[in-house]
Amino acid sequence: QVQLVEGGGGLGQPGGSLRLSCAASGTSLPFLFMSWYRQAPGNERELVARLISGGNTQYADSVKGRFTISRDNAKSTVYLQMNSLKAEDTAVYYCVAKYLNGREYWGQGTQVTVSS
Repeated sequence: QVQLVEGGGGLGQPGGSLRLSCAASGTSLPFLFMSWYRQAPGNERELVARLISGGNTQYADSVKGRFTISRDNAKSTVYLQMNSLKAEDTAVYYCVAKYLNGREYWGQGTQVTVSS
């Protein structure tokens, strides 16, 4: 049973930083994508950042230059470093993993609130 456990959410200051983590367990399959999505109240869920297995990354235009997705293979953990936080970054953030067998798994979500 694949599990994705997220951490690192909470309250951030405008202009400040937070780092989210997502620890994967329950499989040794290589991944195709590791992604972060977010959903704010009243908004649709949106892709924030994606790490492709070959190492390429993709970012939403709204976070380019501010957010960085990375992975620690030894810890089977993916991170989302969020800098220069804005109020509009407030949302529930979800970690998503898609593996070579085509299956996709979602974390439980972690709340990020940006407020002074």
